[in-house]
Amino acid sequence: MEDEKYLQRKEALTSFFSDKNYNLLTLKQIATVFNVKKSEINLLKDILNELEEEGIVYVDESKRYVSVLKSDLVKCKYQSKSSSFGFGIVENGEDIYISSDHAGNVMNGDEILVKVIAGNSDSKRSKEGQVVKILKRNTKTLIGRFIKEKNFGFVEPIDMNINDIYIPKKYCNLANHNDFVKVIIEKYATEKNKAEGKILTKIGSIEEENIEVKALAISYGIDRMQKFNEIIEKELKEIPDTVLDSEMIGRVDRTKDHIFTIDSEDAMDLDDAVSIKKMSNGNYILSVYIADVSHYVKENTELNKEAILRGTSIYIPGTVVPMLPQKLSNGICSLNAGVKRLALGVDMEINSFGEVLSSDIFKAVIEVNKKMSYDKVYKVLINEDDAVLNEYSPYKDDLFLMKELAEILNKKRTSEGSINFDIPETKVVLDDNGHVSDIKAYEITIANNIIEEFMLITNMTVAERFFFLGIPFIYRIHEKPDEEKLRELNEILSMYKKRIKGVKNIHPKVLSEMLQGIEDESEKKVISDFTLRTLKLARYSNECTGHFGLAAKYYCHFTSPIRRYPDLFIHRMISKCLENNYLFSESEISKYLKQAEKYAKSSSDAEKQATIIEREFDNLYIAMYMSKFIGEEYEGVVSSVTSFGMFVKLENTVEGLVPFGNISDNEYYIFDEKKHILIGRETGKIYKVGDKVKLKLVKVNIRLKQIDFAIL
Repeated sequence: MEDEKYLQRKEALTSFFSDKNYNLLTLKQIATVFNVKKSEINLLKDILNELEEEGIVYVDESKRYVSVLKSDLVKCKYQSKSSSFGFGIVENGEDIYISSDHAGNVMNGDEILVKVIAGNSDSKRSKEGQVVKILKRNTKTLIGRFIKEKNFGFVEPIDMNINDIYIPKKYCNLANHNDFVKVIIEKYATEKNKAEGKILTKIGSIEEENIEVKALAISYGIDRMQKFNEIIEKELKEIPDTVLDSEMIGRVDRTKDHIFTIDSEDAMDLDDAVSIKKMSNGNYILSVYIADVSHYVKENTELNKEAILRGTSIYIPGTVVPMLPQKLSNGICSLNAGVKRLALGVDMEINSFGEVLSSDIFKAVIEVNKKMSYDKVYKVLINEDDAVLNEYSPYKDDLFLMKELAEILNKKRTSEGSINFDIPETKVVLDDNGHVSDIKAYEITIANNIIEEFMLITNMTVAERFFFLGIPFIYRIHEKPDEEKLRELNEILSMYKKRIKGVKNIHPKVLSEMLQGIEDESEKKVISDFTLRTLKLARYSNECTGHFGLAAKYYCHFTSPIRRYPDLFIHRMISKCLENNYLFSESEISKYLKQAEKYAKSSSDAEKQATIIEREFDNLYIAMYMSKFIGEEYEGVVSSVTSFGMFVKLENTVEGLVPFGNISDNEYYIFDEKKHILIGRETGKIYKVGDKVKLKLVKVNIRLKQIDFAIL
């Protein structure tokens, strides 16, 4: 049947199910109502199956079609958090908490229909739900470790949120005990039986070096994502390796200016560069140049479609899964030193109070003078290492001027309420063979802060301009924290004789000043961590609602188009404005508004998934590294307290669990949920977040990525 007729029938059925007079009907009854011929019954089934997958209807136990549109059911995607609970992720609305008792046989990633139910009277969940129907299974194959028994086997999935998969005896000869394998699910779990599968391929033996890393990479499709398809490879051949003379026409020539990139020593995808001057009136001219990626990644290309699908680059120890192919990310788009590159430039005149007095956005051609590293810039600024001082001597004045402006910008931002968290990130160091050689805190210096401040002010300036122009755009937004979360934070702060006011309508400055007022550095780290957990996650949106954490009315991501799709999208909008004198037709406005809404959602989802993948790899490497030190003693800090023990963090950022049984004082501890403390029933001894403790590493489970300590 022609697509048009198919869609007409689908629309007719959708309207039929949404009608207030619709009563529950079977397939046969629906066929009768619509006078469907016998020859077209299968077509009707196809349409109904599609409507079921889309969450328009579902089939109940009596084989009748129930209209979701007329019910209180919510279509969502299941995201498992542990064996005991998960969430229904709602596309436009609040996510729904689902306990294991109400999850049925749902698997991580399944599309489901959920009925909102009342939670327990003491529950803090605003929405709890029960899975009514699984619309679509999204887990068909998985990676795991094969456990071989006498007459059967089972696979322990790498994804800890998926239960074991039963392997019948007839498939057990396809792998050896403890091999990592790829499994296809042939029967999904029921109330009585586990999911059943068949081994497709062997990934590797448990004896292989770094087999856990290899298996984890395959489970997330990292091996596939390192490659791009043939159509993209053909498109890449049409993109030049150097900037052509014709491409420079009409651009501002900044090739003679002092322009630098400052990044990590091993960075290859350099998408931002900076330049600075001081005017005779004391004001600064800060110029920020961002790689003009949208010049090369055009609309309606396979390259653009793939970038939308990926949404972001993923950074895991030892490698990167790029959003764009290396020819772009490390080549023609990367602002490499000594070669001409196309960029979008932003000039900002900034006074001594950190106020942007004027700004200009333009297309430029630049040539970076020097690729600088954070480490070497820091050494220049503290006057250390003669070899580095000599290498950077031609640019010394520029660097000190950058430091001067960055401190002004930071002071202004902090005074307005921007929250500066003191939480070190984990750096996993690998040797040449891919083995973990060290785990340590990622060092942040004034050199990092210079670039951070310059990128923040640029993002704010660009967002403000295009908000008032009313151009379709993607903003980076961060909503206020929930009142209940802030009250929970106050319970914890009370243990440190601190309190935040105005939780009903909190201003970020309240949290910022509270953190600034903490003098003890270890205490500050702990409270910063809890404060961060109180806040919501930042996300992308086509609406500009402000960024709470930065205390900014206008904010976007403009500065990293090589590795983030929202930046690439708004670059495209900015280029169209510059090329067409800021004029858009009504049809273009409508088209790009829809794109902005769609890509904001898909990019937010991609960012969440990338964060999960990055964290999984970090945790795996950390477990592998710490497994070499069982029996070693450490000093740590209590980072959180739970009903089953407490988590502790070492100086190198490694975090592990101290179960109740590993608190070696024969005391019985009671968990105070409000204050997040453990209280000894007999002695009254208290363990709270921030307490320093002496520890012994007693157990590491690499599969679970779990580290257990004991209190000494």
